[in-house]
Amino acid sequence: MGIKFGVIGSGSWATALVKIITDNGNKVNWWVRNDASASYIKKRAHNPHYLTSAVLKTKLLKIETDLSKVVAAANVLIIAVPSAYTTEVLSELEPGDLKNKKVLSAVKGMLPKENILLNEYLANEFNVPLQNYFAVLGPCHAEEVAAEKLSYLTFSGADIEMTKKIAAYFTSPAINTVVNDDILGVQYAAVLKNIYALGAGIAHGLDYGDNFQSVYIANCADEMAAFLRTFGAEHIVVGEHEANLVTGAKSANYAASVYLGDLLVTCYSLYSRNRTFGNMIGKGYSVKAAQLELNMVAEGYNAAKCIYNINKKIKAEMPIAANIYKILWDKLTPAKGFEAIEKVLI
Repeated sequence: MGIKFGVIGSGSWATALVKIITDNGNKVNWWVRNDASASYIKKRAHNPHYLTSAVLKTKLLKIETDLSKVVAAANVLIIAVPSAYTTEVLSELEPGDLKNKKVLSAVKGMLPKENILLNEYLANEFNVPLQNYFAVLGPCHAEEVAAEKLSYLTFSGADIEMTKKIAAYFTSPAINTVVNDDILGVQYAAVLKNIYALGAGIAHGLDYGDNFQSVYIANCADEMAAFLRTFGAEHIVVGEHEANLVTGAKSANYAASVYLGDLLVTCYSLYSRNRTFGNMIGKGYSVKAAQLELNMVAEGYNAAKCIYNINKKIKAEMPIAANIYKILWDKLTPAKGFEAIEKVLI
């Protein structure tokens, strides 16, 4: 199957993914929200709002503001819209528009109104089977992809052979790709790491030091793994691997890049908008003021509420995520919230 990519979204991550695909010499049909942005990219080969220094190969781009045209022209659709706006964008499509399409999610969050992952929404609204659904995840900040610093991307899907085919289009000297089939687990890990990174930012804003942060993040990794196991995602134990006798490659576990690696970089990196958002909360900003100051979506804010509600049924032990939720949504002060978190860390 020859892949024809369509990319939906024009933010930092969408722009980075477009750059990877076109730098590898492949064409992309790209939906951007407005004519002004489309015109600017065509003329100047830069996104005017995100990753503005990244040079794009416009000869390989067909840029549209009509979403249906991008969808019709592609057989693999990459959805790279912030989770808070995903359903609004996709509402422009008809139920049959995604028939026989493969969908690659670059949405790093849950759909907050529906409180579900993107694959569940696509199954409900567009009848997209899980076999046709894939996810691309980090640890991978868009800024470093644009700067062509070596990064690792994990591609996950139930159809492992198709997952490998899609991943091959992204492999380059600056991008190493990893493939796994834990499609639900990797998505929930991406949701959780944003919550914990927001908490790391709050801790920094409260003037906790590196010693505390290391203990905090280690406990977040443990809490994440416990949630995934309780939820029913693949149980992959740290320190254990199934050897691939053909390639010698290790199988992934919860210490792998898409789980622990993405948690670490999102908690520590200055590029992390969740950490930045949390830092403002810790310093005394209101949620509204922090949102206005950041001017970008911090996925951990809505994710905290989604996971809190999901966990009412699952009942995993999640005191860290629960206290971050209470700080963001239930008027618990950051200082009181972290006093509670301090008591559960080991």
